[in-house]
Amino acid sequence: MKASIRQESKEIKQSAQKLFEQTYDWTNQCVQCGYCLPACPTYASMGRESASPRGRINLVKMAAEGKIDIYEHLAEPIDLCLGCRACEVACPVGVPYGHMLEAAKEVIAESQSKKEQTVAAMLKNKALYHLFPYPRRMRMLGNLFWIYQKMGLNMLIRSTKVLNKVSEPFAQMEKVVPIVESPLKRLRRGTTYPAKGEKKIRIAFFTGCIMDAMMSRINRLSIELLTAVGCEVVIPEEQNCCGALHAHQGAHEKAIELAKANIRSFEDSGAEFFVNNAGGCGAALVEYGYLLANEAEWMHVAKEFVKKSKDISQILVEYGPLPFKKDWDGIVVYQDSCHLRNVQKVYKEPRLLLQSIPGVTFVEMEGSDRCCASGGIYNFLHFHDSMKILDNKMKKVNQTNATAVITTNPGCQLQMSLGILRHGQSDQMRSMHLVEVLADSCGFE
Repeated sequence: MKASIRQESKEIKQSAQKLFEQTYDWTNQCVQCGYCLPACPTYASMGRESASPRGRINLVKMAAEGKIDIYEHLAEPIDLCLGCRACEVACPVGVPYGHMLEAAKEVIAESQSKKEQTVAAMLKNKALYHLFPYPRRMRMLGNLFWIYQKMGLNMLIRSTKVLNKVSEPFAQMEKVVPIVESPLKRLRRGTTYPAKGEKKIRIAFFTGCIMDAMMSRINRLSIELLTAVGCEVVIPEEQNCCGALHAHQGAHEKAIELAKANIRSFEDSGAEFFVNNAGGCGAALVEYGYLLANEAEWMHVAKEFVKKSKDISQILVEYGPLPFKKDWDGIVVYQDSCHLRNVQKVYKEPRLLLQSIPGVTFVEMEGSDRCCASGGIYNFLHFHDSMKILDNKMKKVNQTNATAVITTNPGCQLQMSLGILRHGQSDQMRSMHLVEVLADSCGFE
């Protein structure tokens, strides 16, 4: 018994020491000014200090000093953070909150692994380690979902409400998953798609996991748009999951492993730019330099990889214009992807593209830069907290009389679709990816 207690005490000290080494300088950088408070969606919805960036930073500092227990006192406030990183933009002294958050999650995950895990935690780990890193398994999941929809099983499941008994978040999100395109139309890895007309540049396209498996139509339309502006597009064969979900959930070593695999695959492509169409994935890709900063043999190549990583909106603006063929009838608003805006610093290009569509009425929505509370898998893990923030977001959307909400990330698109459904506006409004509205105006189907 005493040996067990001594071992547990040793492990607690080791966790605190690791947290101290990785985050303590950053926590001391915070001057507790409170500029982050108005920018934080969880502080706005929950109204308590521990749900703010400032409060979480203070808790990390106390845990690193051994004053509070990492699992008992720090885990929940950290887990309730959306990781939108709007606080970084607001911070006057440049505290790297996102990096501190991931370091804290890594230590918490290690601490949790030594305790009895919940069913939800075990399922999450199964997905992180045995599903997302395997493209073939993800594609099989997409194929099965295509069959599920094709056979009308989705309507049967909804009518019986069986999913509600299993998981309310899954039941709600299942309703807004778009129609999965036939697997036969999915992009083939290793394929090169020639530019239409004069070739201006060669790019390598990142297909992602969810986009490739469940929303492959958006990937296919992305290639149509890119080739239309003169890009030769190659799909690197050995690319993998970007590692964003792993980094956000404390699986740091797995994120590093996936980063190395992607760097190898894309560097072999001979492309001038590496292009993605998902804000969350793109943010993970541009942070490979930080992720591999302590590995001498990877540090330089990771920095070069980051320089070449671009969001599709940046490429379409630089090498456009697009060959629009028809007007867009309706009012559109743009909901920023937090990671596209706050991490990749891309916010002008999507707006410029929307404003360039013939006939479009573009309205800037109040709070478009604020998180919709999708947060990767946050809306599954903290459904009711997520819905509270989403409902407030929908109030802003409704003020614009929009007929379409445009996003640049799959999670955001599904979240906004759910918001539209929750507010009974599915007949008047829809949620679309930027690629979809651009492709539609170009006549691509």
